[in-house]
Amino acid sequence: MKTMRILPGAVLLALSLGAALPLSAAAEPVESEVEAAVGNGPLRGTLTMPADGAPRAAVVVVPGSGPTDRDGNSPLGVDASYLKMLADALAAQGVAAIRIDKRGLFGSKGTFLDANAVTFDHYGGDALAWVEVARRKTGLPCAWLVGHSEGGLVALIAAQKAGPSLCGLVLLAAPGRPMGVVLREQLRANPANAPVLDDALAAIERLERGERVDVADFHPALKAMFAPAVQGFLIDAFSRDPAALIATVALPVLIVQGEADLQVGVADAEALAQALPAAEKVVLPGMNHVLKEVPAGDMAANLAAYRDPSLPLAPGLADAVVEFVARGR
Repeated sequence: MKTMRILPGAVLLALSLGAALPLSAAAEPVESEVEAAVGNGPLRGTLTMPADGAPRAAVVVVPGSGPTDRDGNSPLGVDASYLKMLADALAAQGVAAIRIDKRGLFGSKGTFLDANAVTFDHYGGDALAWVEVARRKTGLPCAWLVGHSEGGLVALIAAQKAGPSLCGLVLLAAPGRPMGVVLREQLRANPANAPVLDDALAAIERLERGERVDVADFHPALKAMFAPAVQGFLIDAFSRDPAALIATVALPVLIVQGEADLQVGVADAEALAQALPAAEKVVLPGMNHVLKEVPAGDMAANLAAYRDPSLPLAPGLADAVVEFVARGR
């Protein structure tokens, strides 16, 4: 396994110069609306092309959990536009990027009657449909899946059925352990959850066994987290093991993790890297879960970054992705 640590300042600049395009390529990227044809679709997204219209690689950015849109924003309190910023940063260095709305949500509502009536196999198939769109729109022989958070699990599932159109994977802040394990860790880490922790842990255990949960007597916050409408999806999610999935991937894989991430930790990146020794791993010291740089140990600043679209991407993130995908398969 090749492991890199991205460093700040002058060292970062020196490391990234080899991957950078000439300054003339940093002109404003060009956006256009694109569609992917699937049953009950279409799915919709945005293609961001380099200004010169001649990308050297193409990626499909798969968003994370819940009602997260193509820009990385969510009505549940995220307004950081981090996926749009990532697409723009990649295009500025010559990499075309499609960022997408998930089936049943936002521009991809299609004729889906229930956005919760979905499985990871659906999401994986959708991701591969988008890979074909990226390939056709750019004229390149293959495209990469860039999965953020839960989108990383989607990318791993897609890779199980991928053909030659998929170049490889970039996993950004992706869980490396089953989601039930990660969720338990998140709940236990917050002392404010103490009054509801027993109910939450019992619910996770039942869902892991494939059993549904009666939430009638739960705290309102837990009723939303384990709502009957999403329990089928959670049962599916809890049954997936990212480490087992990545171990079967024969394509190039880059694992990128931030040390300031409150939701997915370095332990997850290590679990993924241990399961696939051929993968490359990049750890960014100040990056949080929404791909922004925050001061170490500053919880308030970390949480505020989730709602700050003016805060730039973590230094080194776009450079690491570009350097990896530009090498090809």
